[in-house]
Amino acid sequence: MSGQAGKRRIAVVFGGRSAEHPISCVSAGAVLAALDPDRYDVVPVGITRDGGWVLTDPGQRLAIVDGELPEVAGGTPVTLVGDPSGRGLQRLDGTGERIALDVVFPVLHGAYGEDGTIQGLLEMSGIPYVGSGVFASAASMDKEFTKKLLTAAGLSQGDHVVLRDDSGALSADPDVLDAATRERLGLPVFVKPSRAGSSIGITKVTDWVQFPEAVATAAAVDAKVVVEAAVPGREVECGVLARPGGGLPQASLPAEIRLHPGTDWYDFAAKYLDDAADFDVPADLTPEQTRAVQEAACRAYLAMDCRGLARVDFFLGTGPDGAERLVVNEVNTMPGFTPISMYPRMWAASGVDFTTLVDRLVEVALTDARTATDPALDGSRA
Repeated sequence: MSGQAGKRRIAVVFGGRSAEHPISCVSAGAVLAALDPDRYDVVPVGITRDGGWVLTDPGQRLAIVDGELPEVAGGTPVTLVGDPSGRGLQRLDGTGERIALDVVFPVLHGAYGEDGTIQGLLEMSGIPYVGSGVFASAASMDKEFTKKLLTAAGLSQGDHVVLRDDSGALSADPDVLDAATRERLGLPVFVKPSRAGSSIGITKVTDWVQFPEAVATAAAVDAKVVVEAAVPGREVECGVLARPGGGLPQASLPAEIRLHPGTDWYDFAAKYLDDAADFDVPADLTPEQTRAVQEAACRAYLAMDCRGLARVDFFLGTGPDGAERLVVNEVNTMPGFTPISMYPRMWAASGVDFTTLVDRLVEVALTDARTATDPALDGSRA
């Protein structure tokens, strides 16, 4: 073990270079508060907006206060040691000190964190980490490939079109969708960056006149844009959690998001800044609907090759044939851990409190690392 007095030393990494930097900070604040100091030697590591790694100062604000979003600012510069024999951080303040780590909890959302990049870095460095691996993180972050993999697994998807910016025309051409495609998709449509989260860069288009500006907004975040037909129905989410001993994952009780009158859709402000929604945890579903959501969530988790945890978002409505239809919207490999985030709230409603949830995620990461070294320990292969 690397920590003092036999404790595990865990680095909680947050912030990052994506537009979701402040939400990552808020999530990290909750995770840091949940880690038992009697069990863990905790090392808070912030990544600044320009990519610098720092040991954050004790006074670092990790909460939204009066509408002001937090940001990583200041601290002792460090870098991750790329040599697996180092398994830790190197201080860059002239002391030469190396900080050995047992496990990393990357509480990062969006690009350069949830998309397989830091996962690859940690794999190269030989350090166990919480959450999905390189492939699952990258594929789940990319809405195009999420849809491809889930469709291959037989999970229902909404109608959509993928646009790519090959020549710069994507953000300027109002006719980037032909008339037949517009007719097929209908209105409204949601125009989204393919690789982003927290509803950043998304526009709800109710008139095709709005479409060029919506594409430009999304393309400013990501050069690949997804245009999705609106899917009517209730917005339902379900948490998935791995078992430390291996085997099939466990699904939480589902939850439902109900927007207040006057809130058009669940955008960034509605999620984090405004009192714009009610959250039913658990959702008011029939036992049959609950089982269907839980089963589909686990199927999505396995189809994406997720590890540790995921939050799967659905629309529950009625299809053209009048039958009930469950449509997967997204798979989030590092869902929010803020005080209002649905993932920890769903698990709390399912009997797993926040501290136990964080402990379990750390234990799964360490167990995965052990079974990777000795496959005979993998109970799921028995």
